[in-house]
Amino acid sequence: MRAVEAVFPLLSQPKKIFITTHYKPDGDAMGSALGLYHYLLQKGHQPTVVSPSAVPDFLQWLPGMEQVLNFETDNKICLERLKDTDLIFCLDFNRLDRIKQMEQPLRKAPQPKVLIDHHLMPEEEAFQFGISQPGKSSTCEMVYDFILVDKGEKYLNQAVMQCLYTGTMTDTGSFRFPATTASVHKMVADFKERGLAHSAIHEEIYDVWSENRMRLLGFALYKKMEIFPEAGVGIICLTKDEIEQFQAGTGDTEGLVNYPLSIAGIKCAVLIIERKDEIKLSFRSKGNKDVSAIARDYFEGGGHFNAAGGRSSRDMATTYENVKNALQITSNIQS
Repeated sequence: MRAVEAVFPLLSQPKKIFITTHYKPDGDAMGSALGLYHYLLQKGHQPTVVSPSAVPDFLQWLPGMEQVLNFETDNKICLERLKDTDLIFCLDFNRLDRIKQMEQPLRKAPQPKVLIDHHLMPEEEAFQFGISQPGKSSTCEMVYDFILVDKGEKYLNQAVMQCLYTGTMTDTGSFRFPATTASVHKMVADFKERGLAHSAIHEEIYDVWSENRMRLLGFALYKKMEIFPEAGVGIICLTKDEIEQFQAGTGDTEGLVNYPLSIAGIKCAVLIIERKDEIKLSFRSKGNKDVSAIARDYFEGGGHFNAAGGRSSRDMATTYENVKNALQITSNIQS
């Protein structure tokens, strides 16, 4: 994989560009994809953003969302755009298997692929150009860096800034996680000096919950959260039937895994959700608890030191026991 700067000569003339991100995209995924979209559009390119699955409701306000294609529902046109593109940007995922049904079409695509990502252990052989920086707060911050290296500051309009701020804010837990470095605050200061209204973005993300989502949160915390104070662990398990009971939509469990970490003494939290064909796991931790190793070694996943995800093909009861065993095996959480 060549350095990401090596792709700039390919962008010196207008190109058709395919931009995608990971399955079940979050704020950083869509923020980085649409931030790059608006930047490339201003430079005369023809970008297309394709999400491997539906985008959560709380992100539908993002500028350019009306142009985003869903691979699951717009399959034919997505494949046509992929075939007709000159360059492929892959944002906020480190391996092609993280895009599910899109994996094989993308692997077979002959066009150069560009990786911009901040997850551990990238599949470098799958990309011709790219940059992987696990120490970065978000892929949105990396797209901002990409724009600066490309000397494209004049293209930092409201649409670009709103998208990049959204992903940086959500991936840093509203700027409280350790990944919130000085460079993050410098980026936000730059945006504010250019006229970004940040409070409106907070309202769009955090003050638009549905009643069902709020009731699901209450149910999860009151009925489904288990706390193991001696181990410093909190676990929430939600079955498919329970999620359907509250008519939870895409993104309605976003952020739920973080709540146990607000309890004094809890250093690690796990959210276990039963889906149609598998069980998904989200891990969060504070301090020196490496949950990416747990996700990678036991649950076919990975991610960041303090935030990771995985999957299980076992039933809920077995998965729950495997999580407890994995936490005890991989770290002395009591210490």
